Amino acid sequence: MRFGVHISIASGIENAPQRAKNVGAETFQIFSRPPRGGKPKITNNQAKFFRAQCKEYNFSSHYIHAPYYINLASKNNKIYFGSIGAIAEELEIADLLGTNFVITHIGSARDMTETEAISRVVKAVEKISQKISLEKLLFELSAGQGAIIGNTFEELAKIIEETQKNQLKIGGICLDTCHLLASGYEIRTKEGIKKTLDDFDKILGINLLKVIHLNDSVFDLGSHKDRHEHIGKGKIDIEGFKAILSEPRLKNFDFILETPKESDQDDIYNLTILKDIRSQIMD
Repeated sequence: MRFGVHISIASGIENAPQRAKNVGAETFQIFSRPPRGGKPKITNNQAKFFRAQCKEYNFSSHYIHAPYYINLASKNNKIYFGSIGAIAEELEIADLLGTNFVITHIGSARDMTETEAISRVVKAVEKISQKISLEKLLFELSAGQGAIIGNTFEELAKIIEETQKNQLKIGGICLDTCHLLASGYEIRTKEGIKKTLDDFDKILGINLLKVIHLNDSVFDLGSHKDRHEHIGKGKIDIEGFKAILSEPRLKNFDFILETPKESDQDDIYNLTILKDIRSQIMD
């Protein structure tokens, strides 16, 4: 069980491992570009330094989060093909940096039926596969706000099943504790998290779960609102995180914080709480 944080690359992507080490992270996540637009600009020397820093600080895992504008179901061809190109670029960067996975939101099904949206997503995945391997691509469960795709295990399963019909295989799924609660999954008790993972295993297969975003939630169960909060200060609360981290099937997972951050002290605060919980569980 390793805890990490989302790290800014404002001082250079090559410095992300050092910044992660400075706050006490055991793994980390980055954007490779501005999350709301722009192209990644990473030199071979930066990538070489990044890899060397990861080795020096014993980061055996790290992740890239795709930009927020990704919509693999959009009817707007500029957005649609731009999203396909961006995901392919992120997967190339993942190979360059030695990153484990690229995590992406799927997009929005506005003005479409679920069947139409899923078909469009599957075609997008097929186009990405023509450019690069999909083995590092993870789809993230959404909070279900608006017409966002992928807020239930069943919907994610439909997408994966359709891609597999075309002999395509993505890397897997990323779950987010805030999104789970917002989408109606009760994860705040040992019984609740057990049932949630039982359902995930039945519908998708637990082998598809690769990493977890660990965030508290401003809003309550079934709100369909995506608003992250500091660990223990939201609706999941400390007892909820104790239940989640006590689940035996999650003992070897990476957990990445995407909690509010005004300074590095916020990351240190949240990581300290999680490490304390881990110590209690191990005792």
